[in-house]
Amino acid sequence: MADELTHLDERGAARMVDVSAKAETAREAVAEARVVMQPATLRLVLDGAMPKGDVIAAARIAGIMAAKRTPDLIPLCHPLPITGASVAFEPLGEDTLRIEAAVRTTGRTGVEMEALTAAAVAALTIYDMCKAAEKGIRIEGLRLLEKRGGKSGDWRAAEPPQSSPR
Repeated sequence: MADELTHLDERGAARMVDVSAKAETAREAVAEARVVMQPATLRLVLDGAMPKGDVIAAARIAGIMAAKRTPDLIPLCHPLPITGASVAFEPLGEDTLRIEAAVRTTGRTGVEMEALTAAAVAALTIYDMCKAAEKGIRIEGLRLLEKRGGKSGDWRAAEPPQSSPR
């Protein structure tokens, strides 16, 4: 296991991984999060009727900006030339908004952290814009769905986790 922890040196100290010997390849990662709220709150979001404004538009921009700023937030992440980032939203049932963030680059390391950060910050933005209407909103299921490219190849997550009951 210790041999697999690439962010630790031989003494166990944290380090940034040297990726200079890796080939530049096309890479993509997709992550998701779910925001669970009362049906009335979700309806306000979907109808664009939240008093703070267009929740979806604000969360989309926040997620894209977060992907670009990931190395400023996660200490050992490499700054990457992101070539594309998107954040999409989908209602699930009457009380859940699913967020899917996709990030692309051509580089020497993957964009998994950028996709996860985009989904997380989009979810936090939804909470921020809706907290006046409902304090009990939950953010759940932040996870990597898939990654493509790089030495380790492609990877896809198993079936999505089930939402916990309210």
